[in-house]
Amino acid sequence: MALDYKWFEEMEARIPKGEVRTRFAPSPTGYMHVGNLRTALYTYLIAKHYNGKFILRIEDTDQKRLVGDAVKVIYDTLKRCGLKHDEGPDIGGPVGPYIQTERRGFYGKYAELLIEKSGAYRCFCNKADEDTSGDDKGFVKYDGRCSRLSPEEIRAKLDAGVPYVIRQKIPREGSTTFSDEIFGEITTPNDSLDDNVLIKSDGLPTYNFANVIDDHLMGITHVVRGSEYLSSAPKYNLLYESFGWDIPKYIHCPPVMRDAHNKMSKRHGDPSYEDLLAQGYLSEAVVNYVALLGWSPGGEQEIFTMDELCGIFDVHGISKSPAIFDIAKLTYFNSEYIRAMTPEEFAKEAEPYIRQAVKNPDADIAGIASLLQQRCEKLTDIPEKITFFEELPDYSVELFTHKKSKSNPETSVRVLNEVIPMFESLPEWNDESIHDALVNKAAELEMKNATLMWPVRIAAAGMAVTPGGAVEICRILGREETLRRLRIGLEKLS
Repeated sequence: MALDYKWFEEMEARIPKGEVRTRFAPSPTGYMHVGNLRTALYTYLIAKHYNGKFILRIEDTDQKRLVGDAVKVIYDTLKRCGLKHDEGPDIGGPVGPYIQTERRGFYGKYAELLIEKSGAYRCFCNKADEDTSGDDKGFVKYDGRCSRLSPEEIRAKLDAGVPYVIRQKIPREGSTTFSDEIFGEITTPNDSLDDNVLIKSDGLPTYNFANVIDDHLMGITHVVRGSEYLSSAPKYNLLYESFGWDIPKYIHCPPVMRDAHNKMSKRHGDPSYEDLLAQGYLSEAVVNYVALLGWSPGGEQEIFTMDELCGIFDVHGISKSPAIFDIAKLTYFNSEYIRAMTPEEFAKEAEPYIRQAVKNPDADIAGIASLLQQRCEKLTDIPEKITFFEELPDYSVELFTHKKSKSNPETSVRVLNEVIPMFESLPEWNDESIHDALVNKAAELEMKNATLMWPVRIAAAGMAVTPGGAVEICRILGREETLRRLRIGLEKLS
């Protein structure tokens, strides 16, 4: 095959130089699991720490595993997490296309170039006649017989139309050493490496080959991926060396685990990013927590804005040990984020959950939200806390008895008989007027505020534990509904 060297020169000329360039290259095969999100986040933070470019590349060559809306999930997740890509399929860039199947024509040409550089060869063997060899650990690899074919033998097979794959030609002697930013230098004997297939018989590239070609042509300077790819790194390096290309910096991250022995897995019920949002976690809290899954910024601070993370992120703070996903710690982060929101921000986030429990279109959403902000850890906690606003539950008169506030049925009857006419004639219905009226009534009856407030709250809410006290609940319910409920409470006590 005659090579078009001018085409290669044009491709090389497109590669940006002099800047840090990272890429997130997911396969659109389903949901965004926590490990994927962490890889995307670290990739983004490296680029932004060095004022570089964060690139999105869709690796969709595994057509059998594609999921219809997975690309949309990727876009939506990156957007919600604040990980804005500088180049990608939707916005373009200088080294596109950014979808792997649209780059299909590149890989065969580079494979042919690699054959010319003696880094690859055509393999005409089929599964039935491949002679493989194994080591004492049971590892089986191709014996490389087709790498020893003469030019005449190769030509004869090509002329006869014998199908073939293109394999990487691994040196038989010596070793390959690569450097990882987390694990340091790792040396692998070459005789332990297999002559991997680079181009399949249908002309499509394997993942490993397409990955290297795309990273080079996109000028990627830092590659973030899981530590399960450590064993593949020597083969990647040999490809870079065969082409005469610069090798990017590797950052291999240990896995995210459910516990000390098991990786997180959707099959075992572990949550994806979307699952966590559905469970009531804020995206900002999830991102903050995921950043600390196996990475330490040093110091005591745990809550960070995205800008702060970009400023302090250092790959050398990534641990070699697996990170264990702790849902309790994430819940703590989420509660801190909820409390730090402005009342307006929280009311906006909380409204869909409030509406689940309170169907009244005229309900005071902001007022209800104000009772909840300091009292919920997740947004999904909200509905069960406020069902009483929609409908007074059927409750027992035993709730009127409360030792700490010195409330009992007798005092409760007295309180409600005094408060109902007072509320009927109250000139204004707001927190201040309700509070002052109740406090003044307690003084008039010579009882503690808590003794008077308890039966009012029980009658108004029908629950012993509520967000907010008697004043806030009565104000949100409104005068008429409050009076209706207090009368029901008085009837129960009678």
